[in-house]
Amino acid sequence: MSNTQPLVEVRDVTKIYRAGDVDVLALQSVSLAIQPSEFVAIMGASGSGKSTLMNILGCLDRPTSGRYFLEGREVSTLSPGELADVRNRSLGFVFQSFNLLPRTSGLENVELPLLYAGVSGRERRRRAEEALRQVGLADRMHHYSNQLSGGQQQRVAIARALAARPRLILADEPTGNLDSRTSLEIMALFQDLGRMGMTIILVTHEADIAEHASRVVVMKDGRILSDHEQTPRVARPAASVMEGASP
Repeated sequence: MSNTQPLVEVRDVTKIYRAGDVDVLALQSVSLAIQPSEFVAIMGASGSGKSTLMNILGCLDRPTSGRYFLEGREVSTLSPGELADVRNRSLGFVFQSFNLLPRTSGLENVELPLLYAGVSGRERRRRAEEALRQVGLADRMHHYSNQLSGGQQQRVAIARALAARPRLILADEPTGNLDSRTSLEIMALFQDLGRMGMTIILVTHEADIAEHASRVVVMKDGRILSDHEQTPRVARPAASVMEGASP
């Protein structure tokens, strides 16, 4: 592992939720460091704490105690507005549900967050087209999202994340709504992005999906049970994923 400054680091992070009169301990003294360009899978059963950790890493929630550093900056104590700025500047999100507008083209779906971020029209279009080519949808970018297959919709969602030029992509069960073949295509795409230097954190409960990452963190009862590097299983068919990626 690289000796450079971690892109992501949590130190002794605990998260407690209040459910009625009961305190629910979702994370217990979790410490984790992730270097730039790593592809990390976080695994665990329901209730293991993996989604809570993902929410903290994505600046969607704050720890009850402990510290979170992103790009060397402590973000665990920032205001909601400051956290929103960090999300827009540094993070890209991919979810199990694609969260696309149905009667809107793939290109417009990718442009929309850039519009909210104040990016100019010409630059929005350029970055959206570039991201869609990168995920192999050069010939589908003008199709409505409801005219696309599930795998193509997820690639639009990944392009939407990429267009913001993030340092880190957080993918929460990104293959949960896809069949086995399409899941492999999406994992091949993530591996391609990893080889290009993107840092990826993927949450999954599926061991066969985690096999494609270069590092696997397993959680149980709010703690890290194991953390190991591995030789990733190469996803196939990688060639079909990037088909059409050239202009």
